[in-house]
Amino acid sequence: APKMQEHGASASTFSDWWGYKYEVREAIPYNAALLWEQGVNTGINSDDAEMSRRLNQEAAKTVKYGGVPPEEAWKMVTLNPARMLHLDHRMGSVEPGKDADLVLWDGNPLAISSRAHMTLVDGAVLYDQERDARLRKAMMEERERLVQKMIAAKQAGASTRKAGHAEKGFWHCDSEGEMP
Repeated sequence: APKMQEHGASASTFSDWWGYKYEVREAIPYNAALLWEQGVNTGINSDDAEMSRRLNQEAAKTVKYGGVPPEEAWKMVTLNPARMLHLDHRMGSVEPGKDADLVLWDGNPLAISSRAHMTLVDGAVLYDQERDARLRKAMMEERERLVQKMIAAKQAGASTRKAGHAEKGFWHCDSEGEMP
């Protein structure tokens, strides 16, 4: 790490699922903290679509295990990766003139108890917790209406059939071009 810092190199470390696959068998929750302590511009990454959605929790591990200040941990999943790509003039922090996709949290974004309240991408609201609650309620009401309609149809003598089940697939990096 001192040689990296001296050279001006950045470091990107995997999240720490503790040996879940060969290429990250040495990953520990201290990696990012150790690099940061040496002055290395450090980012936390994942090649997993699911984990990429939870990098805030990975940043929180550097606070818990490595003693990194919360603001510095947050930078490891925002500004520091932008610096690595030499794009920090355009993204990575919330400033006038920069591109920003935003998540508004109902609490500390480094706390696992916090939930996304709203998500904005390219200036458009893609998720709103309150709207989601209204839509879920409306869907449940519609479902109940349809169930009652089917029950009434059966009681009136309509033919019925057993519900079918379709398997859902999972897209993965090696399933390109295939239907899951």
